[in-house]
Amino acid sequence: MMKSIDTAQPSELHVARGSFRRTLQALALVVFMVAPVAAFASFWLADHLVTSVSAQWAVGTGLVAVLNLPIIVVVLGVIAKRVATADAWADAQQTRLDEERSHRDLESQVTDALEMAETETEALRVIERGFSVVLPDSMTELLLADNSHARLSRKAVSAPAGSVAGCGVGSPQECPAARRARVHRFADSDAVNACPKLAGRVTGRCAAICIPVSVMGRTVGVIHTVHEVDTQVDGGVVQDLEAIAQQAGARLGMLRIVAETQLQAATDALTGLMNRRSFENAFLQMRERSPGGSGVVVMADLDHFKAINDTFGHETGDRALRLFAETLRKTVGPNDLVSRRGGEEFAVFFPSCDQDRATETLGRVRENLQRAIKEAGLPAFTSSFGSTPALLVEDLDLLLARADSALFEAKRSGRDRLVVVVAEAATDDSAAPANRVLDGPNGAADGVVVVLRQAVETATR
Repeated sequence: MMKSIDTAQPSELHVARGSFRRTLQALALVVFMVAPVAAFASFWLADHLVTSVSAQWAVGTGLVAVLNLPIIVVVLGVIAKRVATADAWADAQQTRLDEERSHRDLESQVTDALEMAETETEALRVIERGFSVVLPDSMTELLLADNSHARLSRKAVSAPAGSVAGCGVGSPQECPAARRARVHRFADSDAVNACPKLAGRVTGRCAAICIPVSVMGRTVGVIHTVHEVDTQVDGGVVQDLEAIAQQAGARLGMLRIVAETQLQAATDALTGLMNRRSFENAFLQMRERSPGGSGVVVMADLDHFKAINDTFGHETGDRALRLFAETLRKTVGPNDLVSRRGGEEFAVFFPSCDQDRATETLGRVRENLQRAIKEAGLPAFTSSFGSTPALLVEDLDLLLARADSALFEAKRSGRDRLVVVVAEAATDDSAAPANRVLDGPNGAADGVVVVLRQAVETATR
């Protein structure tokens, strides 16, 4: 009996059932036409062979059976053949449908997992798991270009223990699959038309499959897998890898757009530093993680910046701002917060840092800035700083105002210097001056550090 395939395509089932029905109809027509003729011939022959009526019926019936037997055998044989063909077709269709269902399931799982990935690192781990499912016994890797699209680097790898590094291609232009934006299958690395990058590997001869990966409409990577020359890799594996390439490219593109948008929203367009809002949010996050923490808040700006703009033009002024921002970023630590507040004003927060270390760092900023100005060929300019110790529980606006008052004192005292606020408890002695400028650790005369003693009340949340 023909097997049923409930999940087959309706048109395919209709064709198969129609063919089987027509075969049965043809066989029935043959039997209907031949059987009466055979019966008539059998009883006619019996009538001439015997005279007894009972004998005639017996002989006629036997002759009918003998004459119809070949027809029955032929009919049964045709039916059996058609049933076997139908069963083979059903098995092939079921296998195909199972493979398609498996491909759809894998694609759906990869899509769901990538949609849950919130960062590019998480997305790459999903891709690695997909590789391990499709080709658990082969070395499979994802190579992606950097932001300049000039160099490929290995981002995701799934490989058996002991496997060595795979493709050594350096840039998208060096990869045939990426350059041509189509799948390449290389049956033998020693073949005439094999990719040159497959030659000379420590593992010897190999076969490879290379599938381009497009991000935001641009081919910027490749999925590369190698296997032994005699290993048969069916088209389903390539289909799965193509699905992973498509889904990975779409998700990575989306994540990069989101990351770029967030970066633009959180950074200053001119200098690339944190903007005012992101600086404040980062400070509050540090407060939440370590409410008892402390550090140093600094306000800084460029001296006589208006004169730079008026004399040399706004383009030179923008270059000066970018140079100062770059100097700050390179000199401070990786955990320090650096932002542009607006115009030529900048804010810095040194977490878990005392004033002496902050003063030393700002001194290096001033030194590095002068070297950078000479190397960049910019007009000479200096910078001033106001600094204050800070507790994370204090109000940020209060801390910035305190550092800003020190910056104002640095400007008033001659610029090109650092003024440090030393917070003292408020006193009822009205005769005591609120602000007094004193020589700092290096002396005020050298233009490096002066100390501003200021009576303040520490604000808490």
